Amino acid sequence: MKNKIDIQSLEDKRKITIDKVGVKNVRYPIIVEDRANKIQHTIADLNMFVELPHNHRGTHMSRFIEVLNHFHQENLIGKLPDFLQEMKEALNADASYITLSFPYFIKKKAPVSKTESLLSYRCFFEASLKKDFCLSIGVEVPITTLCPCSKEISDYGAHSQRSNVLVKLIFNEFIWLEEIIELVESSASCEIYPLLKRVDEKFVTEKAYDNPTFVEDVVREITLKLQKDKRIDWFLVESENQESIHNHNAYAKVERNIKIK
Repeated sequence: MKNKIDIQSLEDKRKITIDKVGVKNVRYPIIVEDRANKIQHTIADLNMFVELPHNHRGTHMSRFIEVLNHFHQENLIGKLPDFLQEMKEALNADASYITLSFPYFIKKKAPVSKTESLLSYRCFFEASLKKDFCLSIGVEVPITTLCPCSKEISDYGAHSQRSNVLVKLIFNEFIWLEEIIELVESSASCEIYPLLKRVDEKFVTEKAYDNPTFVEDVVREITLKLQKDKRIDWFLVESENQESIHNHNAYAKVERNIKIK
């Protein structure tokens, strides 16, 4: 029987540190704090990495899953500092990283009929641990925008489109995912609803027409609101219009470090 050599632990002489090495697309159940219902159970896609020193040939991929399984009965998001520390120790690394991306559901009422239904938002947490723990949260919010130029030059009507807004931020005090979502939706021509009756369709069509917004308007309005929030140290806002009359998308981005002034 051959001697079992730990290949990953062999010395590598190329002297190249790998910034991140690990496993991606691990599907795992998690618990998220829910403003209306206290908690929400959902399924996350996890990416887990560590820094690999220049003298190590490889990392031990199975240990990522072993560490994750240690936290199976825990609120993983609430234990991220402990999780990343254990990952560093298990893999003998100086830095560890995790990204959790998951659908988050909010019950919404149609604006006129008040019909209730669930709308899904893609949310994510990104955390790292080197000397210090760092956490950022993010949300993708679908909205409706109506083109101000189209409205101005047309005798009747104006083209609208669905837009996707990404907000990512680092905070110094707790912020609900719902707060970020509401902030984005309030900056749109009109928010998105999962279920609309005819009276609701009339309402959202006319509301969008009365509130035309360029993609630039959206990111600026969100920026103004985020800058006023003392709980936020840094943020990034992206908005992308899936244009309805062009074969391209319109895009705008703002990134600000509020903590450094």
